[in-house]
Amino acid sequence: MKMNYFVFGTQDMCKAIGFYDAFFENTSVNKGQTMGRMTIWTNGDFMFAVAEPFDGEPATNGNGTMLGLNLGSQQEVKRLHQKALALGGQSEGEPAIRSGRFSAYFRDLDQNKICLFE
Repeated sequence: MKMNYFVFGTQDMCKAIGFYDAFFENTSVNKGQTMGRMTIWTNGDFMFAVAEPFDGEPATNGNGTMLGLNLGSQQEVKRLHQKALALGGQSEGEPAIRSGRFSAYFRDLDQNKICLFE
C-alpha cells in the first residue's frame, strides 16, 4: 500500500496556489489541474492538493495533522524549509536530527503543518 494523495483546506485559493507553485518550483512536483474548488500538484507517484471545503464552511487545519515529504537529502530539506519561510510560511522546527532523521517543519499560509525529511 502507498499514499495516493493528500489535501489541505484553504481560505484563500489564489494565495495557496501562489505559495505551492513557488514551493514546488525546481522539484519533481508539478501543477496538474485546477478544478473549481481544488488545485492539484503531482509527481506521478502521489498527488497533493489544496481545496476550498466541499461543505462551504471555513477551512481549518487539523490539530495533530501533518504532511511529511521525503526529500532525499539534507540540502533539499534546508533549501525547501528556507523557501517556505521566504514565501510567508512559519517555522515549526529548524533543520536538525530528530528521531534519527534529518528534518525540518513549517506551517503554510493556512497554518497546515508540513515535515520535510531526508
